[in-house]
Amino acid sequence: MSTALRNYINGQWVESKGNALLDVIDPATGLAISQVPAGCAEDIVDATAAASEAWLNWRNTPATQRVQYLFKMKQVMESNTDIIAKVCTKECGKTFAESKAEMIRAVENIEVACGIPTLMQSVFSEDIATGVDEFVIRQPLGVGACISPFNFPIMIPFWFMPYAIACGNTYIIKPSEKVPMTMTLIFELLEAINLPKGVLNMVHGGRETVDAILAHPFIPAISFVGSTIVAKHVYRTGTLNGKRVQAQGGAKNAVVVMPDSDEDTTVKIITDSAFGCAGQRCLAASLVITVGDTAINFTEKLVTLAKSKKTGNGMDPAIDMGPVITKESKERIESLVQTGIDEGAELLLDGRNVKVAGFDGGYFVGPTILGNISPESQVYKTEIFGPVLCIINVGTLEEAIGLINKNHYGNSACIFTRSGAAARKFRHDTLAGNIGVNIGVAAPMAFFPFSGWKESFFGDLHGQSSHAVEFYTQTKVVIERWNDEWSRKF
Repeated sequence: MSTALRNYINGQWVESKGNALLDVIDPATGLAISQVPAGCAEDIVDATAAASEAWLNWRNTPATQRVQYLFKMKQVMESNTDIIAKVCTKECGKTFAESKAEMIRAVENIEVACGIPTLMQSVFSEDIATGVDEFVIRQPLGVGACISPFNFPIMIPFWFMPYAIACGNTYIIKPSEKVPMTMTLIFELLEAINLPKGVLNMVHGGRETVDAILAHPFIPAISFVGSTIVAKHVYRTGTLNGKRVQAQGGAKNAVVVMPDSDEDTTVKIITDSAFGCAGQRCLAASLVITVGDTAINFTEKLVTLAKSKKTGNGMDPAIDMGPVITKESKERIESLVQTGIDEGAELLLDGRNVKVAGFDGGYFVGPTILGNISPESQVYKTEIFGPVLCIINVGTLEEAIGLINKNHYGNSACIFTRSGAAARKFRHDTLAGNIGVNIGVAAPMAFFPFSGWKESFFGDLHGQSSHAVEFYTQTKVVIERWNDEWSRKF
């Protein structure tokens, strides 16, 4: 086992001032592969002091110069895709191909953020009164922070960080304590772009570190992705302390299958959506709503294809799905499956007790499908966050939309149909922030904001694109009058 990971503060690798260490576990083996500091408030104080000092110069650096570092950042990320993806797979469990896909999404956000000189432009009105002009300028807030989850250790910090620093802010990233090695490696590689000291910092830790971020008076903007319970805590505590907060929460993403859908294509797309990343992504399909007489044939094909998915070590190119993140996650997922059965659901495919040769200590759960679930059941209402797909049948599209809209989550919803009228009604009436039409994972490109409604998001502005620019800047309205007589005096 390697030595404990360190924080990156003010351009230097430093030991945490806290004493406690946490094991970093390879979920494919159940063995510790590193240790990470549990964190402490002092680490955040040091990082914020460095970032605040650096901001005084960074905010005055022209945007055209700030984005030059992002161009270099893009090159570093692309040149090291495989080495970063391997570390991600090792500590997160997802397949190597899925880790590489994360890299693509991260780089997309760097590319969009490189357009900050244009994205930060605002409006100017000449002669709002005789000789008086009025305009709006955008200025950086100061120090921003990202509290990142375990499931996408590469991509999610890049929903926020490139935009924040391109806009003239300095930044602190707190990786998930479950997967700290990936971002540590990224920071090691990013040293090559020679950002000014203090502009970009990383502090490891758990809840104490998070609460220190939420309480620190010199961190005005916080971005979070995680469960709804924690998102509510982050949003309430952060806003109580006068901060801007964008907090992405949980999900129960529904996929509606209409009778006119292309059945074979739909089955493949939904299977990939539900079981990719072992179901541990906020846009994974977790509930299939079949409409009318589509249920029998569609369900049979879905179960057959799901059975063919191979579960194993994410570094094995022959497998389709890696382990879930922890032993506790595995136990929770399997317990919820049993709860669904006890509530009357039909177990169509059982992924519990999967054995992977050579990886007896791994946290593997195979594709699992529960049919005939009740909208009143716990398994219907709960975000399982694992490779478990629930199926329910309704008579009409209106009933399907009604079920989705009653759910307290509103992250994503998708429909599969050949009907433009049905697709339009679905996107118009469905109460969810990301809508997919014949798409299994409604993930916005980097030049669109990553949306989310109801208890899937707390805040006003989302990550990525123009929302990120607005979130990390504040507007200043300037009204100017210049008198010719005054000018002639000088």
